[in-house]
Amino acid sequence: MDNYTDKNKMKLGFGLMRLPKLEDGSIDVAQTAEMADLFLEAGGTYFDTAFMYPGSEEAIRDALVKRHPRDSYTLATKLMCSNDIADEETAKKEFYTSLERTQAGYFDYYLLHALQRSNYQKYEEYHIWDFVKELKEKGLIRHYGFSFHADPELLEELLNQHPDVDFVQLQINYADWENPGVNSRKNLEICRAHGKLVTVMEPVKGGILADPIDSVKEILDSDGHNVSYPSWAIRFVASQEGILIVLSGMSNLEQMKDNLSFMTDFKPLNEHEQELIRKAQEALNADQTIPCTGCRYCTKGCPMSIPIPDIFTVENRKKGSPEFRTKREYAIVTQGKGKASDCLECGQCEAACPQHLPIIDLLKQCRALEN
Repeated sequence: MDNYTDKNKMKLGFGLMRLPKLEDGSIDVAQTAEMADLFLEAGGTYFDTAFMYPGSEEAIRDALVKRHPRDSYTLATKLMCSNDIADEETAKKEFYTSLERTQAGYFDYYLLHALQRSNYQKYEEYHIWDFVKELKEKGLIRHYGFSFHADPELLEELLNQHPDVDFVQLQINYADWENPGVNSRKNLEICRAHGKLVTVMEPVKGGILADPIDSVKEILDSDGHNVSYPSWAIRFVASQEGILIVLSGMSNLEQMKDNLSFMTDFKPLNEHEQELIRKAQEALNADQTIPCTGCRYCTKGCPMSIPIPDIFTVENRKKGSPEFRTKREYAIVTQGKGKASDCLECGQCEAACPQHLPIIDLLKQCRALEN
């Protein structure tokens, strides 16, 4: 952990999963570059991408790597060993592809991506743990760890088996703090017990906490300070012990400016603010909204091409929308694709879901949108 705190003085990290898009759907590299410049000027250094984020590694090459000295930032990317990776050679090739895409020369942080019950054995089978150690010895990566979406028992097992990992990336936010499907608090405590620093993903839960339900807004607004909803979520996470970086998947310049406004001179939550967060957690626990983050991991292998996150978004909007509007929105998002009623219940989506949602049952619930 020699240069962790030296190179990452700000706890905010620039997550590159949800970069700004142009009208044709491609990444807006010019705006990404402007965001990267602003982030660096404010003292930020940590950029996080992944092999499987479409266009992200190439975009950060053009927006960051080609434009700034290599020692002015730290770059993280990931190797995904999903069940559709056919063999060990294909899995290991991801590293070299990432290196070619980014042209970064090396990675400061390299992660085994999205370990969970459905795939963690693949990393053992394909000798990926040994592979990253070899890369570290060669100087091609500086630190290695893994991102994790599973239960505390598996996390404990992995850290016991691989005590030399440098860090762990966890999903932590105030909505999932006690969520038994995510286990934010318990998993963080396990990392602390093992002496591992933590990088945090989904602090605003895929945007859900950036625009929370009305009852949560009322609670947070009662503070009277007129601050953004993302600031509550990100500061909650950054206030926890053992946090190296809190990743925010910023999608435009305005989000970058907002995040920097409260993280450049970060102040932990005070007791009053912590109490408001506890009340917000109670309100969220009483809500029945589907907590989908829109990561789209579930859609990649769907045999019926069902746009699962889009359907869940329409279902969630039913509360505040007239029936005709939600039915129209449902027709739009499913046009030329599978509908909820087309689900074959094969289960691949549930195996891929980082939130461990009961997707099959939820799609059955969504069939009412078709009537």
